[in-house]
Amino acid sequence: MQISILLGTAFISTAFGVTIPRPNAATTARGNGYPRETRGADGPATACSEAQAELGDSIVQTTPLNQTIVENNWSLSCRAEPQCIFQPASAGDVGKLLRILDRHQVPFAIRSGGHSPNPGWSSIGSTGVLLDMSAMNAVTLSADAGTISIGPGARWGQVAAAADAKNVAVVGAREPETGVGGVVLGGGYFYQTSEYGLAADNVKSFEVVLADGTTIEANADENSDLFWSLKGGGPNFGIVTRFDMHTIPSTDLWYTAYMYSPDKAPELLDSMAQWQQEGAADLRSSAIFSIGLDSVLVLLTYGAHTTATPAAFEPFYRVAPSSRRSRRQTARHDYRGVSSQIDAQLYRDVYGFWLERATAVREAVGANQTFVIQHVSDNVAQQGIKNGGNPLGLPQKSHQWWTTLVDWNDAKDDEMARSASIATTARWKEVSRERGLDVDFLYMNDASRDQSPLAGYGEKNIARLKEVALKYDPSQVFQNLQNGGFLLSRL
Repeated sequence: MQISILLGTAFISTAFGVTIPRPNAATTARGNGYPRETRGADGPATACSEAQAELGDSIVQTTPLNQTIVENNWSLSCRAEPQCIFQPASAGDVGKLLRILDRHQVPFAIRSGGHSPNPGWSSIGSTGVLLDMSAMNAVTLSADAGTISIGPGARWGQVAAAADAKNVAVVGAREPETGVGGVVLGGGYFYQTSEYGLAADNVKSFEVVLADGTTIEANADENSDLFWSLKGGGPNFGIVTRFDMHTIPSTDLWYTAYMYSPDKAPELLDSMAQWQQEGAADLRSSAIFSIGLDSVLVLLTYGAHTTATPAAFEPFYRVAPSSRRSRRQTARHDYRGVSSQIDAQLYRDVYGFWLERATAVREAVGANQTFVIQHVSDNVAQQGIKNGGNPLGLPQKSHQWWTTLVDWNDAKDDEMARSASIATTARWKEVSRERGLDVDFLYMNDASRDQSPLAGYGEKNIARLKEVALKYDPSQVFQNLQNGGFLLSRL
């Protein structure tokens, strides 16, 4: 099956040197005039009551909680009922909430869109509180449409629509339902990333609320070390309450979606590797390449108006598509990642390893999963350098980020459902190292709960990130009280 459409820029929806201390909470004092209390069982309830009295019912929701808000996470494995829910409407609200949480030493989770499948990253149980950023979802463009200001609770579909109305586009995420905050802080891979870099490298300025409740700007001129750190450094430094991003020119984005039967997968892996090594030199070309157990999806996009099929994708045109469709579970989810250099034989060998295990897992517990190769051009690293740098330590050569999406239904099957992807990433690393094809980088936004993307950023960058975290959060509130996320203290 083939679908060819010319469309605007709206979304195509598809499926270490420095040690961070852990201060004694009972004896350490904050500079805000309040003593810090030892964490205890009464802390969350006390903090919720205090915050509600100070900020009101519209900002702080206590028992009974609105279950629609509680459950507003993509994966069932990430749904938990907190002691209370904070829904700040401004940076000032966030600052007040952080001071209260620090004072009472209450654990917290932060949720932008709630799209991570990692338990605890954007949810927390009754021992803590949830900061739900959904009310801070404003999207506004500058008078010349050169900059777009985005609240952390906005969704990328909303951002794309606002930009498209002004005939510009934004480097963000490919899935319109994902939240802005987590995507940018983890990097942000987009259809036009080969040409314009990651979403994080298209940020002009961050508005950040620090652990002591103060609000600052981080950009190339102000707090530039924090600006650098936030571009892929995750939730380690503060809460971003506004992203000012550069827009990019709007074009009609050509795309073609092909569906193939799974027996075409080995041949298509060859096509993918050939495109990466040849056609992808045209930075306007991009491919979403996803093998499932029932079908293969190849979505080709081209960032320019054209009425002809782009020559860059010639390796894919030789394989005849079919009309088979994949099935997808929609309950519990996980994803996982690994990187390597581009090599068709490596792809084929690891695919065979994955297929055997993924098929066995589906037969055992009904889980579906995908085998996805994401191309990363050498220009991605160059765009990061051009725009002031970032902590990712990306190799300055073309490579790939493999990922998988695992879907299943029952909590009792969690271990089995995740087993194929865990074994596959280990096998990918093993074989790529043996063949000199290893890339020691893991994209944070594809990393699973037990992986460590920060570890691949390089010793020098990690040391600098830790220094910045200590500078802007000297009491390490975000390291000690934050419930989940890829934290520097957990390296």
